[in-house]
Amino acid sequence: MGADGKSGLQLRSLIKKSGELEISLAEVPTPEPSADEVVVRIEATPINPSDLGLLVGAADMSTAKAGGTKELPVITATVPERAMRAMAGRLDESMAVGNEGAGVVIRTGSSEAAKALMGKTVAVIGGAMYSQYRTIRAGDCLVLPEGATPADGASCFVNPLTSLGMVETMRREGHKALVHTAAASNLGQMLNKICLKDGIALVNIVRSAEQADILRKIGAKHVVDSTAASFTEDLTAALIETGATIAFDAIGGGKLVGQILGGMEVAVNKTAKVYSRYGSSVHKQVYIYGMLDAGPTELYRTFGMAWGIGGWLLTPFLMKIGAADGAKLRARVVAELKTTFASHYTQVVSLQEALQLSHLAVYGKRATGEKYLINPNKA
Repeated sequence: MGADGKSGLQLRSLIKKSGELEISLAEVPTPEPSADEVVVRIEATPINPSDLGLLVGAADMSTAKAGGTKELPVITATVPERAMRAMAGRLDESMAVGNEGAGVVIRTGSSEAAKALMGKTVAVIGGAMYSQYRTIRAGDCLVLPEGATPADGASCFVNPLTSLGMVETMRREGHKALVHTAAASNLGQMLNKICLKDGIALVNIVRSAEQADILRKIGAKHVVDSTAASFTEDLTAALIETGATIAFDAIGGGKLVGQILGGMEVAVNKTAKVYSRYGSSVHKQVYIYGMLDAGPTELYRTFGMAWGIGGWLLTPFLMKIGAADGAKLRARVVAELKTTFASHYTQVVSLQEALQLSHLAVYGKRATGEKYLINPNKA
């Protein structure tokens, strides 16, 4: 493929009106950089849960079949009829995948800001990162510290800024401690490191004893297992001890959101001075930011009337806080790139290997502890 960077392979996802998902590789021209743009040779780009929504959509991956050639593999799968309505906005449109990545600047536009990046290792966000080459604005590049590799910086944006954004949201909305579900994830481990460093109490909800061990090994104090018989009591005790009144939930469906709000209400009432038949007046908030369970969110309203449930996404949050405060968060990520915000990957694959059925099956499960990195330029 184009070793000069004039063209390169790009991973694309297409859902047809016929109800078929097609994931393929296409040779695409690399747009020439305008004055304020650079061309980055992408050498590391993670497969995040947020990427899977675009990569596989609502397809039933148990129906996946492999085709094409070794150099240009094609994966097809069936999208269940009941899920097609949710896919309406993208039907018959081939879409490039990959939110973030890192690599080396190989060509630049004419502006001084662009030329200053020549040869630098940078992290970038902006979609279409599962590509060998990416033309992008110089201002959207984050220069990595001396000695940092593309793999070190591949996950600079989504997980680090999401975890920092959770803490920032907690502070801005007047809470003093927080709760996080699916807490042993790569993001969850970063959130623990931030909270330990900043002296913030964090209640971690996990789904197995093994996940609890992962967090305790990095110093987490409050870890509760939602599969344990004592979960309700354990959660309430942790909420009483921490005073957490805001939660970030990666699961979405099921009873957990209601259980968290109920536990917060019990914890608040333990220290209440006055009884109110309407429940406590302390506001309890859960933000749902993931969809590990796509089913309905079930609420048994045992938590009074001072509560809220909302959605939380990184991009709207960054827009809300503005460029100056967003830059402060990015500066912290760079400063703590190899400590607080270090990511660990279990596999590094090429674009072709990323489309092997065996690999798709692993990251399609969204399993804690399995994190894949694509190197689009892997030999």
